[in-house]
Amino acid sequence: MNIEEFREYCIRKPMVTEEFPFDETTLVFKVAGKMFALTDLEEDFKVNLKCDPELAVELRERYPCVLPGYHMNKKHWNTVVVDGSVPDEVLREWIDNSYDLIVAGLPKKIREELKGYH
Repeated sequence: MNIEEFREYCIRKPMVTEEFPFDETTLVFKVAGKMFALTDLEEDFKVNLKCDPELAVELRERYPCVLPGYHMNKKHWNTVVVDGSVPDEVLREWIDNSYDLIVAGLPKKIREELKGYH
């Protein structure tokens, strides 16, 4: 997966916006105003994704390209170095998981609106 494919995959999800809230190079994807993925456009291709704390530790132990979330709450976020060592399908699952974790924490009314997209 390259950065363009990552962007396209994220932005196609329901209620997702992209913005640069921190600086002009950190691209952030939000669902209903809540961040679920981000990447820096000038550095090597890495993405930060939200993750269940137990799964986050398991993924870090299993995959050398998965690190504690850089500049994030390391309990809930992983940084994934996108270097080809993980199949695109697996990376898409991790993106989906991050999105779903954020959606699960949204108010019921917004979750109901999102159900209409499926």
